[in-house]
Amino acid sequence: MDKPICNKSLEDNVLIGKNIIVGICGGIAAYKTPHLVRLLKKRGANVRVALTEGGARFVSELALATVSQEPVYRTMFPPANTAGTDYTRHISLGEWADALIIAPATANTLAKLSAGLCDDMLSAFFITLRPGKPVLIFPAMDGQMFLSPSVQRNMATLAAQGCTIISPESGELASGQCGLGRMPEPDAIVNSLEKALHYGGKSSPLYDKSVVITAGPTREKIDGVRFISNYSSGKMGFAIARDAAKRGARVTLITGPVNLETPFGVSRIDVESAAEMHEASRKFFTSCDLFIGAAAVSDYRPASPYEGKLKKNDRELQLTLVQNPDILAEFGMQKASGQLAIGFALETQTGLDKAREKLATKNLDLIAFNFFDRLTSGFEVDTNILTLIERDGVTTELPQLTKDAAAARLLDAIEQLCPKTGINP
Repeated sequence: MDKPICNKSLEDNVLIGKNIIVGICGGIAAYKTPHLVRLLKKRGANVRVALTEGGARFVSELALATVSQEPVYRTMFPPANTAGTDYTRHISLGEWADALIIAPATANTLAKLSAGLCDDMLSAFFITLRPGKPVLIFPAMDGQMFLSPSVQRNMATLAAQGCTIISPESGELASGQCGLGRMPEPDAIVNSLEKALHYGGKSSPLYDKSVVITAGPTREKIDGVRFISNYSSGKMGFAIARDAAKRGARVTLITGPVNLETPFGVSRIDVESAAEMHEASRKFFTSCDLFIGAAAVSDYRPASPYEGKLKKNDRELQLTLVQNPDILAEFGMQKASGQLAIGFALETQTGLDKAREKLATKNLDLIAFNFFDRLTSGFEVDTNILTLIERDGVTTELPQLTKDAAAARLLDAIEQLCPKTGINP
C-alpha cells in the first residue's frame, strides 16, 4: 500500500514551518477541506483558513477552526469595537503566507480573482500575497461549467498571472452525473503544494514527464524453491522514484522483490525475474522521456529451471546458465531524440574506466559509478558514494550521502541534461 503522506520523515518535509492559507469556496467538495487542513498541520505547516460565504454553507467554521487551531477568516470587516482586532489583517496575512491554496475553487471565485475584485478575505489574501509565492487553484464544479468558455478564459487569465491551475478529476459528481469536475483528494493537494514549494512555484524540467525507473534485485529460479539473486535492497531506486515524483514527474517504478513501501505518487509494477523486468520495461521504451536503470539485474539465469524441488544426492550439481537481456542497453540503443538513458555501475574497487566503458557501449547519457563496500555504500546500507559521469566527460564526485540525498543530486544532474537533449518544461 502507498505510504500515507502524514508519515513522511521530518527531514524529507518541505512544509515544516511554512505559512499556508487555505481558501475554501462554495462547492460540495468543501467537505474534504478539514482533512486537508489536518494533513497540512500534521506535516508541520502553519495554516490559516479563508472561508467564503458560499463555503460556509458546506463546511463548518467550527470544524475548520478546530483542525487549524486558528480563527477562520470570512468577512473583510469584523464586528466593531472587537478587542484586539487587526483591521489590516487582509494585508498582514497576505504578507505572512508562503503559499495560497484555493480548494475547491468555484466558477464565481475564478471570475472574481481574474477580474481583480476584492470583496472578501479570500480575494484580499490573493491580491496581497507577496509576488513569487505559489498560488494553487483547484477548480471543482460540474464538467459543463468547467469547460465553458468563460471559466476557461478566467483560468487562462489566472495562469498567465503565475497561478497554478490543477484540473479537476473525473468521477461521480454531486449532480448524479459522472465526468470531469471532481476536486483531487487532500493528499494529492498536499503533494502538489510540496512540489510548488520545492521549486518556489516553478516547474522542474521533469514536471509531467514520463520517468521509468527499475529497482531492486531479480530472482532467477533454479527450481521451485531456490533462486540466483543478489543483495540489492532497492533503496536507491525507490529514493530516485520518490524524488522524481516530488518534482512532478509521472513515475513508473518497476521493481524486483523488495520489502519497501511504494513512494507517494508513484505507479509500481512488481516483477521477479530479469525476463519479467525486461518485458515490463519494454512497454515504456517508446513513450517515456527518461529511463533510469537502478535495478541490480541478474546477468545470467539457469537455462532449464527444475519445476519441483531438486533432491540432494551425492553428486555435484551443475547448472547451465544463459545470459539475460540487457534492459538498459536495449533502451539506450533504440532511444529517440528527446529521451534520456541513465545507468548505474557498481564496483567493489576503483572502476571509473569500466563505468565510462559502460556509458559508451550502452549509449547512456549519464552513469552513476557506485563504490561498493557494504559499509558506507552499495547494497543494503542507507548511504551511497556516487560519481556522476556524463556523456561529454563531465565528472562529479559526490561525498557519502543518504540515498535520498544522493537521489536528489542525481536528479539535479539529470535536470541539467534535459535542455541539451530536447527535454524542456
